[in-house]
Amino acid sequence: MTASLKFAQSHEWVQVNGDGTVTVGISEHAQELLGDVVFVELPEIGQELTAGSEFSLVESVKAASDIYAPVSGEVIEVNVALEDSPETINESPYKDGWIAKVKLSSESDLENLLDAEAYKETLD
Repeated sequence: MTASLKFAQSHEWVQVNGDGTVTVGISEHAQELLGDVVFVELPEIGQELTAGSEFSLVESVKAASDIYAPVSGEVIEVNVALEDSPETINESPYKDGWIAKVKLSSESDLENLLDAEAYKETLD
């Protein structure tokens, strides 16, 4: 599952959808560090993201953590299911626990991300 994903060092993952859009979420490692997620602040549809800037907030019983945009672009969809079931990020961080879909402003942003193996090495 994760082999096809790209990762930011700040623990967000990106799935390239092949149509100029990407799906973004937080890594298994990030959700483990956070613990039980109780709230997700979703970005606004139409919001312009700049790679490296805050675009979401995930709160757990332990802490609140800013989520950073791994790429620049426009938010075209958000995972509204997280409003009622934020724990989905813990249960399925790479499938059902995605946060937003983004229309890329530049494919070159993807070159700055790590593949799954390189990301794993940053955790060791």
